[in-house]
Amino acid sequence: MARKARPPAAGPPTGPEHLPDAELEVLACLWNQGAATAAEVREALAPFRPMAHGSVLTLLKRLGEKGLVAREKAERGKAFVYRPTRRPQPVYRRILDKLIERVFGGSSVALVASLLESRIPDPQEIRQIKLLLEGREPSAGRKERRDERNR
Repeated sequence: MARKARPPAAGPPTGPEHLPDAELEVLACLWNQGAATAAEVREALAPFRPMAHGSVLTLLKRLGEKGLVAREKAERGKAFVYRPTRRPQPVYRRILDKLIERVFGGSSVALVASLLESRIPDPQEIRQIKLLLEGREPSAGRKERRDERNR
């Protein structure tokens, strides 16, 4: 009797949202800076994740092998400049969706409340948050407010 072939075992999840913390932090540094040398990445991460220069190079190489980072020769010296190959927003959304489900029981309100409790926003940030919220309200709510303003 012939045995049925088993499907190959699923490998570890791929994509930026599944990266180890150190790789994700290096990628996030590049998202924030746009492009940087390994030395600039190391300097930016030093306050919360001090690493040797060789470690940063290894992480950048891994990110390059995963297609998340591209490198090019710097205009001066021997260094390479690294750039992210993907925009961060889709990754942010997937990471936050998982966080909301796993930690906050599916409640984005609980996430925002926790965030605001852990770090009180300054007045400028509060204005920015209000603008974001106004842009996310249902269109019916916007229409009602417009109608009230026009009275």
